[in-house]
Amino acid sequence: MAGYYSEVLETVEDPEAVYEGNSGELLAAKKIQTDKYIVVVYKEVSEKDGFVITAFLSSRKKQLERRTKVWPPQK
Repeated sequence: MAGYYSEVLETVEDPEAVYEGNSGELLAAKKIQTDKYIVVVYKEVSEKDGFVITAFLSSRKKQLERRTKVWPPQK
């Protein structure tokens, strides 16, 4: 994931969707290619501070969508 440094930061700053994790972490997801998503697992310490736990590439969108969606809000 070293070659995706800017994509990781961009995903946290401007995700397509954010999902709840199992232990209070958040998962930000963004499409980077057809059927390829970058997923960044991170934790917010405050409104302006947080840290990235890990990031990975995935083609399993349905698996992410099983989680509770935090953002954008459901209509």
